[in-house]
Amino acid sequence: MNRKEFLYNSSILFGATLLGCNPSAKKNGTDEIQSFNFDLHTHPGTFFNKGSEDYAGDEAFIQRVREMKVKGISGAFFCLVADWPLLELTDKGVITNGSFSGEEGWKVFQDQLTILKDLISRSEAKLAFTGDELHQGDQVKAYLACEGGDFLVGNLERVEVAYQEGLRSIQLVHYAPNDLGDLQTWESQHGGLSDFGKKVVRKMNELGMIIDLAHASAETVKHAADITDSPILLSHSILNVGKDSPVSARTISIEHAKMIANTGGLIGLWPSGYSDSLDEFVEQTLRLVDVVGVDHVGIGTDMDANYKPVISNYEEFIDCRKALASKGLSPEDIHKIAGGNAQRILKEVL
Repeated sequence: MNRKEFLYNSSILFGATLLGCNPSAKKNGTDEIQSFNFDLHTHPGTFFNKGSEDYAGDEAFIQRVREMKVKGISGAFFCLVADWPLLELTDKGVITNGSFSGEEGWKVFQDQLTILKDLISRSEAKLAFTGDELHQGDQVKAYLACEGGDFLVGNLERVEVAYQEGLRSIQLVHYAPNDLGDLQTWESQHGGLSDFGKKVVRKMNELGMIIDLAHASAETVKHAADITDSPILLSHSILNVGKDSPVSARTISIEHAKMIANTGGLIGLWPSGYSDSLDEFVEQTLRLVDVVGVDHVGIGTDMDANYKPVISNYEEFIDCRKALASKGLSPEDIHKIAGGNAQRILKEVL
């Protein structure tokens, strides 16, 4: 069932879902359809901006992970931010200041990774490396990712080094221009994916890493989609609907979205200030479902690092599930959007 095909008993089904007695879950002998959730992009407690002198005992991270567990978030991509020292937040969005010199980018990556691993070890999360681990134990499964491939500094061998350190996804570009490919918010430098970027894509395919093309230009996506032999993730974006917003440049066209879906991939809906409310975000989610199909839609909250978010905590993540039910989506389709599609990609690629 989709939003155009309300069943006669949809109101009864919705009420049962809210009360925690999902008929579909009973039929399948499991409550997975009702409760499984996965965040495709999160920064709990904005941990990436912590220095070695002030991260110890970071309660913002600990509390956010506890909330994830309580609200039934089974796992997430916990994302480093490779170019963080080069960024400045302004009322007109993110701007970049300068560039890395020498091995600075690699050092930033190593420092953030050390901090994140330590915080995970002291929280109710557990490092995870394969899709099969999602249902092992009751801790939140933390899959390590890095937003921006700047830390590679042109060294292909560092892809495997990062893999051995536990990284399972690299978002090739972020806000600072780098040597992998073009991004949405900067003029073209490579005509899409660079030669080095193509080597990185192939290396990630070989290792079994998830390629994330959030922030990448449409031409960069096209080049990556042409050469990848595994599904591509676009962890946090949203369809452009012609709105004037500081984050409009971070939206995608229908054609852009279809390039991701055609790899068997997944687009994480981004609950940023491009939406004026949770209800508008839900409508935009349904619009993407209509464009690429429910099998290619997920949610990437960008938690604790988002612009005017309409999902600012994990209670609102669950509210989003309820709102999708109220629009007529079946429990099976809601399960796919909330986490089932993410689980498919994790199992297939990792």
